[in-house]
Amino acid sequence: MPAPRASRVAAFLGLRRATVGILLVVVLVGSGEHLAERFLPIYLLALGGGPILIGLLQGMDNLLSALYSYPGGYLADRIGARRSLVVFNLVAMAGYAIVIAIPAWPAVLGGAVLFISWSAISAPATLGLIYRVVPEGKRTMGVTMHSLVRRVPMALGPVLGGVFIAVWGERDGVRIAFVAALALAAIALVFQQRMIPVDPPREGSPAAFHPRALMRRMSPALRGLLVSDILIRFCEQIPYAFVVVWAMKTIDSPVSAVQFGALTTIEMTTAVLVYLPVAAAADRLAKKPFVLATFGFFTVFPLVLLVSRSFGWLVVAFVVRGLKEFGEPTRKSLILDLSPADARSAMFGLYYLIRDLVVSLAAFGGAFLWLISPDANLITAFAFGMAGTIWFAVWGRGVAD
Repeated sequence: MPAPRASRVAAFLGLRRATVGILLVVVLVGSGEHLAERFLPIYLLALGGGPILIGLLQGMDNLLSALYSYPGGYLADRIGARRSLVVFNLVAMAGYAIVIAIPAWPAVLGGAVLFISWSAISAPATLGLIYRVVPEGKRTMGVTMHSLVRRVPMALGPVLGGVFIAVWGERDGVRIAFVAALALAAIALVFQQRMIPVDPPREGSPAAFHPRALMRRMSPALRGLLVSDILIRFCEQIPYAFVVVWAMKTIDSPVSAVQFGALTTIEMTTAVLVYLPVAAAADRLAKKPFVLATFGFFTVFPLVLLVSRSFGWLVVAFVVRGLKEFGEPTRKSLILDLSPADARSAMFGLYYLIRDLVVSLAAFGGAFLWLISPDANLITAFAFGMAGTIWFAVWGRGVAD
């Protein structure tokens, strides 16, 4: 590709040296994360664990993803994004080393505490750094590239991990996958040091980044977005674990596992196709309509799923499910826009801490609703989605408002 054309493409995508460095770290560490972590339940069973331990692992993942968001943002604002990413990577590498060295389920759970939520703890630092180094008119595009690149390891990691298990078996294959994850994290450290700039010194005492202090600084616009986002996530999480049950067990014409995998591919493809054009438009126009459209797609999905009783209709439902990513990077960019300039990463982390702790209740509520009836589960999810969408339509604000 000629240099001028490459420069135009890089400018359109908001790519700079630091941005590329961040995206490389996301790909490398994320590949290791999905290469090995996805097969932890299989590894636990191979080590003599049972379903209770797998449930504990899943619950721990959800809880730590919520709890790690704020500390990740706090550390990024106090010592800088590059230094905090070094800390996060070293902690994850320590967890990998424990699992590699000690093939026993207590060690697996202990090591998982250190690496299982790397994406959650690193997100405030990576997104805050992208927001700082990308030109103002390309910030949504920068966040979109982060969301897009994150899906590369999500797609490739489990495939490679599956090959490791096929070649070396469940015990040795997963341990070798963790060796590969450790090596990828080490390579990511090198790229961090070479390509990501050191943050300027941050002013302010640690007390200024305390959750209570940050709550007082949270703007009415950000509070409104948080309320609507919580309601929308209830809409998502109430049926989340039961979508596969609906498709493969509940409807009149159940689909096979292969067909369900194809539906997931349709969802991911739809999301990827809308990312870049929406980001380009959102950087030029007001962000609220794009976020509102996203909330609308979240809301409509349970209703479309309710009437989807065959593979053909499920294709439509999963296209709608993919479209919920329509303005997700725009929403993340809006959170950063509405956050204080001197505490963007910490405020981003606090936002996700509050949201995910509250929304964690939705999974339990969804199970009880499913016991009443699948219809009750999906209709209740739709009702929460309507409440969140209406709230944001009436009271939600964007930076330009």
